Amino acid sequence: MLQQTQVERVKEFFSRFMTRFPTVAALVKAPEQDVLKHWEGLGYYRRARQLHEAARQIVRDHDGEFPRTAAELQQLPGIGRYTAGAIASIAFGIAEPIIEANTRRVIARLVGHAKPVGGAGDEPLWQIAAALVPAREPGIFNQALMELGAIVCLPERPACGRCPLAGLCVAFQTSATTTIPVMPKPRSTKQIRETALVIRHGDRVVVEKRAAGEWWEGLWDFPRAKRGEARAAGDRRLGEVAYTVTHHRIACRVVERRVSRAPVTGPGRRLVTLAALAKLAMTAPGRRIAAMLTPSA
Repeated sequence: MLQQTQVERVKEFFSRFMTRFPTVAALVKAPEQDVLKHWEGLGYYRRARQLHEAARQIVRDHDGEFPRTAAELQQLPGIGRYTAGAIASIAFGIAEPIIEANTRRVIARLVGHAKPVGGAGDEPLWQIAAALVPAREPGIFNQALMELGAIVCLPERPACGRCPLAGLCVAFQTSATTTIPVMPKPRSTKQIRETALVIRHGDRVVVEKRAAGEWWEGLWDFPRAKRGEARAAGDRRLGEVAYTVTHHRIACRVVERRVSRAPVTGPGRRLVTLAALAKLAMTAPGRRIAAMLTPSA
């Protein structure tokens, strides 16, 4: 959950998720839609599907026991080098390094690393982190390093005056904290306009499951009008929702279309009541569109 998501945001979901899935075995037995539903609102849903698959692998390949080495951990879906190091050091006390947004910044400034970071550019920092992590209580050390980056060694206006490493920090001593770390240029944002169709038959509406490879794969949403599709007589505009997904900013017009004949449904397409929408694992814009709907008079 903490991958690409701040702690304060995760707090809302962690207890609820662990109450529903207290063990690896409980997670394995749950249907994917239940897992996605309990993840709803946290974003990056691929993490939930990978967590679900990782649980299956732990039960199938490791007799239900969580792997304890960083190398084994990285064989599980969704666990890369950073997550493996965090789990190994914090959960199992193994001296494994971590590099993520905060520790990258701390270490780069500490040693005056003035070269681009991110991806392959992080390799020198991984080597430094590996040399720094102690054999005793490596988890506490790694968490302290992350905390230092989160509350003191900030991206802008770092609080160098109260940093315990200021006397050792090359960037501080050379007035280079504004230029280190050297981050890659941000990608440009693409603007997209689309129309969501609330196809309504009585007090039921059509929802579609997002297909493999689409944003929000496996979640339910309202269908989108095809490009160039003509507006139908009687279409009523309900409003607009705006959302952002991986360097795309989408403005979505919401249109209600009432039909007298029940639409065709199938495995990835349902006709459900408004009350049933609350039980589905829905995309973030889908949930906002659902909030616009009122029962038929």
